[in-house]
Amino acid sequence: MTTRPRLHRGEMVIGVIAVALFAFLSAVFLTAGFGTAGAFPEGSVTRSIGYAMFNLPGADIDSEGFLVAFITIAILLDAALDGAVMLARREDDS
Repeated sequence: MTTRPRLHRGEMVIGVIAVALFAFLSAVFLTAGFGTAGAFPEGSVTRSIGYAMFNLPGADIDSEGFLVAFITIAILLDAALDGAVMLARREDDS
């Protein structure tokens, strides 16, 4: 005979926290303004991104909106990679 699965209170608290975090981040990203997109000036795109990331003088682009999107995507890709590694990890019985 099988028994039905039971939900532990600790897992329920973690689930509620995860849903609350998702709601908070959704609200932040939906209300944030990313600025206007513009073309890179003549020269190296990599150089322009580097100058913009480190806020050095000589940046030829308005970088605020670009950097927010760039860093957000980098964090999300890192979290996805960490999750994939965690799910792919094998557990040994010994």
